[in-house]
Amino acid sequence: MGGRAAAAGILVALTAMTAGCAAEATVVTKSAAPAYESTYEQPAPTHIAPLRGTTVEAGSLDHAAVMAKIDNHWSARPQLGLSATDIVFEELVEGGITRYVAVWHSTVPEQFGPVRSIRPMDPDIAAPFGGIIFYAGGQPQFVSMMRNTPVYNAIHGQPDTADYMFRASDRTAPHNVIAEASKFLAAHSDIAAPTLQFAYAADAASSTAAKEGSPTQSLDLAFSTQFRPSWTWDAASSRFLRWQDGKPDTDASDGQQLAATNVVTLRVPVTMSAVPKTELIGSGEAWVSTGGGTVHATWSKASATAPITLIGDDGITVRLGAGNTWIELVPLAGSFSAVPPGA
Repeated sequence: MGGRAAAAGILVALTAMTAGCAAEATVVTKSAAPAYESTYEQPAPTHIAPLRGTTVEAGSLDHAAVMAKIDNHWSARPQLGLSATDIVFEELVEGGITRYVAVWHSTVPEQFGPVRSIRPMDPDIAAPFGGIIFYAGGQPQFVSMMRNTPVYNAIHGQPDTADYMFRASDRTAPHNVIAEASKFLAAHSDIAAPTLQFAYAADAASSTAAKEGSPTQSLDLAFSTQFRPSWTWDAASSRFLRWQDGKPDTDASDGQQLAATNVVTLRVPVTMSAVPKTELIGSGEAWVSTGGGTVHATWSKASATAPITLIGDDGITVRLGAGNTWIELVPLAGSFSAVPPGA
């Protein structure tokens, strides 16, 4: 018994010593460390550019859209500022020629032109954008129609535009009215920004036409017997390039050929009174060309202030590619064809 007691005592002592050593081993001395300085930068908030579908810094486009009636007579070319547009509408006017309603918002150039007079369809084109429209007068009834839209009318020859519109000496009248757009916009910062007009995919390759449409090498349009613009697909830039009279259609500001991420062709009725009027309140056949493809669709516009909607044959909204758009208002008496590669 004495031996067992002694052994037990030794075991207790060893256990106590081991526990004491373990306790001592878990004691950690905290070392000094430098203060933490974060280098993380909070990304700037973004939103979608309403007339291009591109991602931009939030607040960077909190200003009005600027529009203009742009001349497309042979003597007016090359025009100034069209390469910076978000959206361009091409419409038939008298004499079988065309004019443009051009819209700038993502980038507003210092100058654009030549600016010409309005026509009866222009109020229906301009009204959904709000903002400002420059034009060089027009028949009184057409001016009255435009002044009844929610758009600021910047008319050549009026006191409020005297410091912002002039006749360029290097062009011949009447094809020489130039507007100083960015200065005028800065003086009217209280006018609201436009709202989203179309549905957009992230890029041209993700658009409805690129994913579901027929491969397209070129687009041939006829507004009349003498006005037949065309577009050719340029895979390198993922855009369609514009041609008129068999020549590249260029911009006077940089000499570059005009190009579009999206070419939207609407077949439209044109009525005749004093001048041709494109009828835009209603619906009709459309083709949307993006990313080297073309898809058939139906266009509709419910009212003067409503945007144009594009619905595919599957009943789903057509998504454009993020980027600029040309809208070709081709008369029913004209023609349109999407030419496949190799044709």
